[in-house]
Amino acid sequence: MNEYLEFAIKIAKYAGKEILDNFNKQYKNNFKSDRTIVTEIDKKINHYLIEEVSKMYPTHSVIGEEEVNDNKSNYIWVCDPIDGTGMFTDKIPVSVFSLALVVDGIVEVGVVYDPYLDNMYTAIKGQGAYCNGEEIHVNDKHLGDLGYRLNYEMWNNAKYPTIDIVKELLPKVRISNIGSVARSCMSIATGNFSCDLFPGTSHGNCDIAASSLIVEEAGGRVTNFHGEKQLYDKDIDGAIITNGISHNEITEVVKKYIKK
Repeated sequence: MNEYLEFAIKIAKYAGKEILDNFNKQYKNNFKSDRTIVTEIDKKINHYLIEEVSKMYPTHSVIGEEEVNDNKSNYIWVCDPIDGTGMFTDKIPVSVFSLALVVDGIVEVGVVYDPYLDNMYTAIKGQGAYCNGEEIHVNDKHLGDLGYRLNYEMWNNAKYPTIDIVKELLPKVRISNIGSVARSCMSIATGNFSCDLFPGTSHGNCDIAASSLIVEEAGGRVTNFHGEKQLYDKDIDGAIITNGISHNEITEVVKKYIKK
């Protein structure tokens, strides 16, 4: 898997350069069918990934947020070229690049790159999580502890509304909404945040496939909104991402409002 990790890092560095080189440009707001923003930079990075995978691993498939290359392979590169495109177009430097190698639905390699801070987050399944080569770990906060920070995602056409969940948790948590679930997950992996509630379903695997492995390898836990493990070669069923300690408590609150 080391070879695949090096390949993913190479793609991440290309993506990071594109993000930085184009950060201060003015963008016309182009919206996809789900009313989220997309730029030509998202598309360029996604297409570059497909080209490079086709050269290096021609039998592999690619599932990207903006473009797909389906070779009917059980080896799938799952990518969000810019997670937090809205923040990118608003000139708020929190967006990141996310790429995972998924084999039979299981994430084996994950890379998330924050080009603004030049932080490369990496993981190979079973080998720990790292930022720029230094091992990282989740925090040991319990729900209700001072400084327990929860990031939540919410948009008007999300399948799962999170506002009522957040209202119930509010007395026990500090709330953030930074505009990039992958960046939030990296804050969980490094111990700065403790939880993220992500209501994504369609293409949600692109958003958190890499992050799910990095958080778990850092000692955290990731499930769907029903507390179940899920596969990342297809759409997901929301995601609860935590430091692990608080996962069951958070899940029980979510289950009050989110029914199967």
